[in-house]
Amino acid sequence: MRKVLTAAALAATAIIPVAAAPATAAGSAADKCNAGEFCLWGRTNFGGPRQLHELDGTAIESCVVLPESEPARSFVNRTGRPVTTYQSATCASEAEFDTYPSGTLVPESPYTVRAFKIWER
Repeated sequence: MRKVLTAAALAATAIIPVAAAPATAAGSAADKCNAGEFCLWGRTNFGGPRQLHELDGTAIESCVVLPESEPARSFVNRTGRPVTTYQSATCASEAEFDTYPSGTLVPESPYTVRAFKIWER
């Protein structure tokens, strides 16, 4: 079953991760992720190498699978669009998934992110 989030629920998910982020980690993560980008890190609190996906090179509403050896544990959405992260490498709704509005900083994902979709506004 697919999770459908209302505007209020999307707003709530944006508040929780930002409030949970350490000020220095959140500031540095936001600085490393520019407008139009979705940035992911392999460790919590934006640690490890950064993976960068730009709107220009990412198909909208398509499942983008992360390399098997590089799943993500933290991310920043600066795409200007909602992004759904998936525990499943096939964007399957049987595993965990959540949708985050643009501007969201998530220092510790509730699950290992193996794929994502960027949605049309």
